[in-house]
Amino acid sequence: MEGREACGVFGIYSFRKDEVAPLVYNGLIAIQHRGQDSAGIATFDGKQIHLKKGMGLTSDVFSEDDLLAMKGTVGIGSVRYPTCGSSSLRDAQPFKVDLPREGLAIAHNGNLVNFTALKDELNSGGTPIISGCDSEIILKVLADELNRTEDIFQAVAKVMKRLEGAYCEVILTGRGELIAFRDPNGFRPLCFGRNEDCIIFASESVALDINDVELTEQVKPGEAILVNEKGVERRLVAKSAKRHCMFEYVYFSRPDSILDAGSVYNIRVELGKNLAKSHPANADVIIPVPDTSRPAAEGFSRESGIKVEEGLIKNRYIMRTFIMPEQSIRDDAIKKKLNPLKTILKGKRVIVIDDSIVRGTTTNKLVKLLKDAGAKEVHVRITCPPIISPCFYGIDISSHSELIAFRCNGNVEEIRKILRADSLGYQTIEGLVDAIGIGKEHLCMACLNEDYPTPGAAKIAKEMKKRSGEEIKEKKRYWEI
Repeated sequence: MEGREACGVFGIYSFRKDEVAPLVYNGLIAIQHRGQDSAGIATFDGKQIHLKKGMGLTSDVFSEDDLLAMKGTVGIGSVRYPTCGSSSLRDAQPFKVDLPREGLAIAHNGNLVNFTALKDELNSGGTPIISGCDSEIILKVLADELNRTEDIFQAVAKVMKRLEGAYCEVILTGRGELIAFRDPNGFRPLCFGRNEDCIIFASESVALDINDVELTEQVKPGEAILVNEKGVERRLVAKSAKRHCMFEYVYFSRPDSILDAGSVYNIRVELGKNLAKSHPANADVIIPVPDTSRPAAEGFSRESGIKVEEGLIKNRYIMRTFIMPEQSIRDDAIKKKLNPLKTILKGKRVIVIDDSIVRGTTTNKLVKLLKDAGAKEVHVRITCPPIISPCFYGIDISSHSELIAFRCNGNVEEIRKILRADSLGYQTIEGLVDAIGIGKEHLCMACLNEDYPTPGAAKIAKEMKKRSGEEIKEKKRYWEI
């Protein structure tokens, strides 16, 4: 597959007609963890759409002068990381077209399963696609539908019938409208907050917090919201079938965010408690892998009675390794990212808490790092169950063969030996569902159980699994020779 991405989005409409560019900037800073490859902002000043985007962090792309120049009382923004495909300005968001509605600009979070089919359809119909991004596809499908009707809700309903996958969108029009919509499964998060001054849409509630706007609620799966001079209008335009991504709670979202299931921090504490119940260990100290595992380590400590210590000190100037585009870059960053605190680790039996094992390379290095620092034993505990299948909805898990749990056929003891840990314990699916608390039927756990909510993803996964299995068998046969 090509064109896969996941990002953070932000949209704001000022009822008081205040300048919004600084508020968009603040929001992007708050959700910077969702994408570090590029950033962009679009605003509307009553006459035209202003757009600026660039490679790097939000603070690298925008200066104070840039924000002052971007006039407008309506605005959207994006931070992006590429899960595959190019890492270039061509693929940075927002995307913009000049027609219809005197212009449209879009910021997107998610991943389309039927990207290739839609791209071929648009190209053959005379609408060229110049990037490798879902954002451009969705923008041009929406433009196509808006060319056929003036009714935004009808157009979005038609768009949802044409798209398969995960998508949360904020759209700015050249008529000063702000549109937000979320796919019928609600894979990725999208919330909004409203007061007398403005309404804000964002991937996470922390982008509201930084702008002193209280969270109102989550955008419903299958819902479209239109904000204009007449006010705010909401409609369900597609049948909802909630399947929220479990990985948002385990890893991706900030712990101080509120998602569909509630407080991410509280859920991660419960993940730690449940992990301690299912996989206890005799140890002297619990060490979280900073930063996402801290709440889970606290939960494990509360349940086990073993104290938590900071045994790994993080270099704050190194970006998150999981969302870096290439394995070689990830490996190099790991060496620079964490430094073991030898006074805490030396001679100790250590439980190290981490959120997930995807490829296994990071965990292998962590175990070695802790033992080289003097840890007597290293017991690895993972708050997410084994990841056995790819994600087609916006998380960077692209093939079976890169997943250590798939390569080892789910054999935890075999994985433990590869990691060189003294013991290894994964969260159970039951423990995960219990901690999140919204019911198994409302979660997407396809990467854990191969239960894909959409038919196209299920078909692709089946074909990929067969190919990956054959590749692994061929490699093993070669090694035996």
